Amino acid sequence: MTVLPDDGLSLAAEFPDATHEQWQRLVEGVLRKSGKEVSGAAAEDALSTTLEDGLRTRPLYTARDTAPDPGLPGFAPYVRGSRPEGSTAGGWDVRQRHTALAEHAVLADLENGGTSLWLVLGEGGIPVGELGRALEGVYLDLAPVVLDAGRDTGRAAEALLRLYADKGVAAEAVRGNLGGDPLGYEARTGTALDFAPYAALAARCAEQYPGLRALTVDALPYHEAGGSAAQELGASLATGVACLRELTEAGLSVEQAAGQLEFRYAATADQFLTIAKLRAARRLWARVAEVCGAPGAQVQHVVTSPVMMARRDPWVNMLRTTVATLAAGVGGADSVTVLPFDHALGLPDAFARRIARNTSTILIEESHLARVIDPAGGSWYVEQLTDELAAAAWEFFRTIERDGGQAAVLRSGRLRTDLATTWAERSKKLAKRREPITGVSEFPLLAEKPVEREPAPEQPSGGLPRVRRDEAYEDLRARSDAHLAATGARPRIFLATMGSAAAYTARATFAANLFQAGGIEPVTEGAFEDSGATEAVLCSSDALYAEQAEQTAESLRAAGARHVFLAGRGEYAGIDSYVFAGCDAIDVLSATLDRMGVS
Repeated sequence: MTVLPDDGLSLAAEFPDATHEQWQRLVEGVLRKSGKEVSGAAAEDALSTTLEDGLRTRPLYTARDTAPDPGLPGFAPYVRGSRPEGSTAGGWDVRQRHTALAEHAVLADLENGGTSLWLVLGEGGIPVGELGRALEGVYLDLAPVVLDAGRDTGRAAEALLRLYADKGVAAEAVRGNLGGDPLGYEARTGTALDFAPYAALAARCAEQYPGLRALTVDALPYHEAGGSAAQELGASLATGVACLRELTEAGLSVEQAAGQLEFRYAATADQFLTIAKLRAARRLWARVAEVCGAPGAQVQHVVTSPVMMARRDPWVNMLRTTVATLAAGVGGADSVTVLPFDHALGLPDAFARRIARNTSTILIEESHLARVIDPAGGSWYVEQLTDELAAAAWEFFRTIERDGGQAAVLRSGRLRTDLATTWAERSKKLAKRREPITGVSEFPLLAEKPVEREPAPEQPSGGLPRVRRDEAYEDLRARSDAHLAATGARPRIFLATMGSAAAYTARATFAANLFQAGGIEPVTEGAFEDSGATEAVLCSSDALYAEQAEQTAESLRAAGARHVFLAGRGEYAGIDSYVFAGCDAIDVLSATLDRMGVS
């Protein structure tokens, strides 16, 4: 009888450790079965994924993948968090966003898990004169308030400070941010604002309100214009540096100037990239602060990405925002705003607001995500991705500085061009479904009743565009909806399946998903003549295609089919086009709707 050592984890103690080379050889074998003859590092590269900004994620990371020392939480370069204790004391600040006055909405947020308020005022939000009404019943010495008022920041700030005075809130008890962001406003609208009033607000806060910041460095305009993670970070750095220059020229010390800034970033459903982005942002700003002579941690407010929010099957947005919020928490965000799942449809209802609040509550209270400081720390993948992303973002930041700074690249159009180029490349992946959108480009539900909401206030525009991942598919679905309203039926396509279910199911499922993404209803029952369709798609195995595709296509044409697709690849007589994984779905669907007369 063999007696195991008393450590409980030694079942494999007598077996030698596997080597990296052994793993690569196993990968080579798997790739060889799929027709790829590669070896060594090339085998590993074949399983790598290309990201934006020239980054690549590899299938395996080991201790050989080194990155700079991230330090300890609360110490420079703050990669592992801005505070030594992280969020262990009570979780991150749950910051709820309000763009309109809704009865009891503000108090409902604060009484049910929200810990601070983000109020959009002026253009696209609550009238500045209604600020007192919006905060009625709120204990202003307990709930920090963050303003977002664009060109009305000065009036909104004065109104809030008067409210604090009227309520008898001591200056040292005031917490929050007045939200001044002239460069962010210019990015949104194309209108330049004088920085002097914002500098005056910052000086006033530094002198009178130690817990109140005056300025927000909002990176959302660059994210919402289609920018990559590195571009978002680089633009935020350039904006932060521009603010430091303006504030110090206005008479603030570097320490005071840095203390007036809060940075706002987007969190997406790409959890690892989001985690790395927030860690890289703190590292980069620590470097800027060090060079400026005011070392300190970046304060981060993170918002779940508006770009990823879909209008069709919006319930899936709950899942996206959950993953994004998890990533924000793991990445070390100080404050997190979860946008309601119906954000893209208009003003959120009470249910959507409750789910948004509870997303953070579940992660903090039930998943205990905040109990561990920097949960991703030490992951070879995360540390390497953080380092590579920081390098890419720093290079983008340097190009902005070389071109005259953030204001200069906004006004010259260079930044718009850079962001548009990135979005164009990403749009190709979306069109080819290389970046799937569940409920939109994958597994759409044509029969689902649209979710309707009251229109949200019109947002300021005129500057950088606002993009959405679902926009190309949304245009196609809107065409289908209009056709349904006009005729009582959606455009249809007949799935001509051949052989046994085992032979055709995979390709029939693929074709059904593809055409439904464009609002085209697949018909699988009965004969083509009875389907109400004008086009058909053959679905089967390659072996059956070789035997029957040409004859079946001829039969479909005889029955009235004007266009015949084949699900797969090949060259067969009588086939007009082919649909397959990686085809341009937007082109295919748009052309199909055109032929069907769906405008």
